[in-house]
Amino acid sequence: MTLYGDRNLPADDRPTVQVAAVQWPIADAEPANPRPGRKWSFPSGGGRAHRTWLLIAAGVTTAVLASAVGIGAYAYAGDVPRGTTVLGAELGGQSQAAAVEELRAAVERQAAELNAPLPVVVGEQTAELVPAEVGLRVDVEATVRAAMQEEAHVFERLVGSRTVPPVVTVDVEQLDAALKEVLGDQGRKMTMPGITWSGLTPKATHPKPSLELNPEHSAQAVREGWLTGEPVTIPLAETHPVTTAEEVDRMVTELAKPAVAAPVTLTTDEGSVSIPPAAIAKSLLFTADEAGTLSAKVDGKRLRTELDDDLTKVEVTPKNAQMTLTNGKPKIIASRDGKQLDTSDLGEAVLAVLPQSGDRRVTGTLKTKKPELTTEKLAGLGIKEKVSTFTTQFSGGLSSPRSHNIITAAKEVDNTLVLPGETFSLNGHTGDRNYAQGYKDAPVILNGKLVPGVGGGVSQFTTTLFNATYYAGLEDVEHKPHSYYFSRYPAVIESTIFYPNLDFKFRNNTEYGLLIDTSYTSNKITVSIWSTKIWDKVKTEYGPRSNITKPKTVYLEPGPNCIAANGSNGFSQNAYRVFYKNGKETKREKFSWRYAAEPRFICGPKPS
Repeated sequence: MTLYGDRNLPADDRPTVQVAAVQWPIADAEPANPRPGRKWSFPSGGGRAHRTWLLIAAGVTTAVLASAVGIGAYAYAGDVPRGTTVLGAELGGQSQAAAVEELRAAVERQAAELNAPLPVVVGEQTAELVPAEVGLRVDVEATVRAAMQEEAHVFERLVGSRTVPPVVTVDVEQLDAALKEVLGDQGRKMTMPGITWSGLTPKATHPKPSLELNPEHSAQAVREGWLTGEPVTIPLAETHPVTTAEEVDRMVTELAKPAVAAPVTLTTDEGSVSIPPAAIAKSLLFTADEAGTLSAKVDGKRLRTELDDDLTKVEVTPKNAQMTLTNGKPKIIASRDGKQLDTSDLGEAVLAVLPQSGDRRVTGTLKTKKPELTTEKLAGLGIKEKVSTFTTQFSGGLSSPRSHNIITAAKEVDNTLVLPGETFSLNGHTGDRNYAQGYKDAPVILNGKLVPGVGGGVSQFTTTLFNATYYAGLEDVEHKPHSYYFSRYPAVIESTIFYPNLDFKFRNNTEYGLLIDTSYTSNKITVSIWSTKIWDKVKTEYGPRSNITKPKTVYLEPGPNCIAANGSNGFSQNAYRVFYKNGKETKREKFSWRYAAEPRFICGPKPS
């Protein structure tokens, strides 16, 4: 007879017992497969004797079956086997739902004990954890399910008892964070193996193992030790790098030192270049991965940078397409392809010969290098017509320092291409306008007065360039009008400049390229923008001047640094850039500025 405890109980929770059928011999019948040479026989007396024997057997069987059914019904009553306790709560013989409620009540009764601080030992430090702060709790539902799945012999269920440990959960991340605070500086990160360079001398870094917490191991220790009443010792994991100290030293001896013992000859179709030991040291890199495996490589790009000017013997620099104005029309000067050392496989080739002694050689490949701006790309940028031009006047002829500075800046900017989406910076284009760049001393405004300064006058070129881009409808990014108003400039629509703090920037916010063309005479500077015309016209409308202030008179000490000025009124004014397309106003932008009154500077003592 085999008993099966049915865990899918009916609604009334009564267990069911399945009994296997019992086969008995049938009177006057031979067995299905009798053994050869043997007869089956029964007691004499015919059918009655057989019936009596069968009746007795049937009675015994019935009694056994009834007893088994009773025992099974008792032992398997409920979802949880009898005699099962968890945290002191008797759950045996109860349904799953009732057991959950019973265990939950037991957990609530023991809340003070379960929420008591848990002592932990981490290395040489001890501390107490608050269970709720690390998510430490009894999972009631999971515990009952575990109790239901525990196996026990039927007779042990009748007379015995068993204690099932609760299922404990913990927030692994919160626990790890709390334990790290306890660990403090006892832990250590892995010291990775490495080789660095001091000039041509390789320096070895020997590896050291890490000592740190393993979050999963910590959580397991806390789950198992929480309810034991003893402090929980948290295990620390020591992890060793894959590469040993001996292997690092061998790499120094067998690779690093031989690498810089002599040059390596790089041969190309255009000639040979010597790779000196210093360039090898700068490009031979030793790195370790997360597991502490040390490896070596030669960085081909870094090696190419270290060779620098030496590569001019074998490389050809690509040349961008350029545009000039010839007879009043844009003309393209074709681009030229270059040849550049291919670094994709160079590092591996050099690394392979570094351990060798004697004459070490590698073969390099020169690949075609396209210029950034090809003839085809420039031809498709739509630079075909003059879209704006602006001119300002200056005095003193070309011999004056101020005029010289204006023309010097204009020459640096002439024929500049600005691609679609690019932002042009005047400071970025010319750099520091100093004596070495050919600029001279001329008046500049500094601390509210005119004083000699290198590059004085470049503000006039800046204003001219600003207006040319302004009337081309390009995006104004950065500009700053002068502190004082000068009649040679349009009010508000003008810009000063001072390296590096004050700059003029505009962005080519069109889909076309543009060319900046500059020209000059002995008394004027002109800037024109060539591109594809987008706007029918761009014009300026002024608001009235307001808040007018009169200049005061200031007497300065005479001398070479004193520059007299007649002074000018201060005022506020608005200017509107108005865009027209298809004969209609499309949009307008407001520019506002407040000019201070420029004092009347007199180089001499104040009259008594």
